[in-house]
Amino acid sequence: DLVPVGDFSFYDQVLDMSFTLGNLPERVQGWQGDVLDNSFRLARGRTARGAQAAAACCGGAHAPQTAASPADEGVAAGEMTKWFDTNYHYIVPEFSAATAFRLDASRLLAQLAEARAQGVQAKPVIIGPVTYLALGKAKDGSDKLALLERLLPVYAELLDTLAAHGAEWVQVDEPILVTELTADWQHAFNTAYHQLKACQPRLLVATYFGQLQENAYLAANLPVAGLHVDAINDREGVAPLINLLSAHKVLSLGVINGRNIWKTDLAATLDWLEPLAERLGDRLWLAPSCSLLHVPVDLAQEQQLDAEVKSWLTFAIQKLAELRLLGRALREGRAAVAAELADNAAALAARRSSPRVHNPAVQAAVATLNAGMGQRHSPYAERAARQAALLQLPLYPTTTIGSFPQTADIRRARSEYKAGRLDAAGYQSVMRAEIERAVREQENLGLDVLVHGEAERNDMVEYFGEQLEGYAFSQFGWVQSYGSRCVKPPILFGDIRRPKAMTLAWIRYAQSLTDKPMKGMLTGPVTILNWSFVRDDQPRSQSCRQLALAIREEVLDLEKAGVRIIQIDEAALREGLPLRRAQWQAY
Repeated sequence: DLVPVGDFSFYDQVLDMSFTLGNLPERVQGWQGDVLDNSFRLARGRTARGAQAAAACCGGAHAPQTAASPADEGVAAGEMTKWFDTNYHYIVPEFSAATAFRLDASRLLAQLAEARAQGVQAKPVIIGPVTYLALGKAKDGSDKLALLERLLPVYAELLDTLAAHGAEWVQVDEPILVTELTADWQHAFNTAYHQLKACQPRLLVATYFGQLQENAYLAANLPVAGLHVDAINDREGVAPLINLLSAHKVLSLGVINGRNIWKTDLAATLDWLEPLAERLGDRLWLAPSCSLLHVPVDLAQEQQLDAEVKSWLTFAIQKLAELRLLGRALREGRAAVAAELADNAAALAARRSSPRVHNPAVQAAVATLNAGMGQRHSPYAERAARQAALLQLPLYPTTTIGSFPQTADIRRARSEYKAGRLDAAGYQSVMRAEIERAVREQENLGLDVLVHGEAERNDMVEYFGEQLEGYAFSQFGWVQSYGSRCVKPPILFGDIRRPKAMTLAWIRYAQSLTDKPMKGMLTGPVTILNWSFVRDDQPRSQSCRQLALAIREEVLDLEKAGVRIIQIDEAALREGLPLRRAQWQAY
């Protein structure tokens, strides 16, 4: 019934908001040309070059031409970090005590006009003022909150501009409401929304990715027309929240998971929603838990995905179909959607009973895990002496983190192999040549501990997932990470089992090329977990233990083969860190 406008970006939504608010670092304010070019310049930086070359590239006749121009000097990239606990990224807003804001609503107005031209009832989506300040950094050490008074008039101007162009509702995202807030930041919410309540459109403040907890009273009592909460993460908080809401306020419930790709249990969701619908009436809205930018677009595109696994999944378009179906069931009764509910129930039952999901041997192995398996049998001082004698390394030995560039030759060989135009022997020959090149390069540089370069690995998670039972892979399940960088997360659908060694042959070959120690290179279980779409029918910790057991088996195989140094990469360790410090220890 209401379609979001403005929640997709060609780079990231926070950077878009910085442009909308006119908050650009001084180093890029001299740039002219297309807004999209400028956003990428700020996001990725620009190498210094001659002014004429820069003008010819992207500035055209209007580009600065002086020797001191930004085009000549280049521009430093903005800092990038994770969007809360997701694999989406954003460019961090930069503030100083002198920061000024100036509205440029052109992006939102263009998208709003596009939606209206298609007959779409649009709901513009913007990042709220308190979250925007919280996400940024004061480069001069000044107090970010002191800028709120300067920022709010620009937000008020934006809201009234959107209303003047036909927006009845505006969604204002304030996800920091699911984090632990100091009294000053809680006060900032009251200050902001009491000042914005005079604006023309109706405001829906949206939270997601976590629980409101101690911020529930604050959120429920903001002077806005509606509140959205993530009922996937905070279902237990919904009932007490309703008791806090005034009798006229809309409650939007995120009942479809916007972060994962499994079919919703529609009957169970209706069991929960029907009493709420009876109580709230037209004050109850249904929505995904968060923006659908975190899931792939359309499951119908997948022609090669395993049919059984595919029957358990929903991508963005299918999630919207689930949402419509829930709405219709609440309006017209379950009988109106009986066939769809039956199909949903059958798919869920098939998944629950599938032997591909549940492996008793894996479950039994995980049940035997104990703390003692994580303890060495000898003290560090004793181990260190033995290792030093065995490895004969100099003081401060040198090594690299592991992966060499995936060259055009490597990518070409992998593509040819997948297409069947290169046989297994030919592919292995190309990879071995690349490994030898990496080894010789490191020897020439005089490194002490070598790596094999990982030429054979398409991706640090996908490579292992393809060799583990319990994983499936999509063709087109791309998800934006930032800008033109997209990822295609593997699908962890069942109990994880390692049928055979995954890296042993490659490491053995690499070690055969040199007398220097060769590191075994593995991706860690937490990173494999956090960069996958993970099954939702058991705790994530249980899936992580299964992955850990599989990696442990690989470690033992490498050890038995004589590999003396093993590196386990946990690049995504922090990504799953809970948003509240109180939950960190459990993680």
